[in-house]
Amino acid sequence: MKPTLFCLIILGCAVLGAAQSRVPETDTQSWNDVIFTVPMTKKVEFGMLGTLRFGDNVTTPVDERVGFGFNYKLHPYITLQEFVIARDARPPHGRKEHEFRLTFGAALQRPLGKFTLSDRNWFEHRWREPQVDAWRYRNRVRVEHPFQINKHKFNWFISDEVFYDWSLNDWVRNRAAIGATHVFNKHFTIELYYMRQNDGRARPGDLHIIGSLWRFKL
Repeated sequence: MKPTLFCLIILGCAVLGAAQSRVPETDTQSWNDVIFTVPMTKKVEFGMLGTLRFGDNVTTPVDERVGFGFNYKLHPYITLQEFVIARDARPPHGRKEHEFRLTFGAALQRPLGKFTLSDRNWFEHRWREPQVDAWRYRNRVRVEHPFQINKHKFNWFISDEVFYDWSLNDWVRNRAAIGATHVFNKHFTIELYYMRQNDGRARPGDLHIIGSLWRFKL
């Protein structure tokens, strides 16, 4: 075999391998969160959380998180929140990511007739590897309304959340969701939802998400 032909074959294989291993721009994922809360006083609540996300078209674990924090009920309509999270992730065909995150902010929630309107504002500092450290602001608006199926009570909801990243000086992400919650008893609530994420900078950034949130109150 001529050297030139041999080099072309090797180069072609390398290009094909790089194309196959490139981190995709889009993905379908399953996000699963568990939250345990323990009342400490009438106004203070301690919480622990765990997260497991499956990606690469819901075939591989791509994101794991654990954390803890506090909720402070300042007013019937205002709750202060702060918590820390440790995160390990690996996007499909991507490199491993490690992150330690500090989040603090406030959630405002108020009934409007049969509807409930909430506005959550979070500030986050993210110590990341291999990415640079960054500050981020998140604002989520959510509307809920009760309904019944065979005497079983539920709440449907729609929400939209936007993200501003100071390391990029831009609004970088949007998450729109629709779903429903069901309170089984005073100790257990489950939330199921579909979410669409749009993010032109992260990889993968544009996501279809089927999610669940399991809340346990001790």
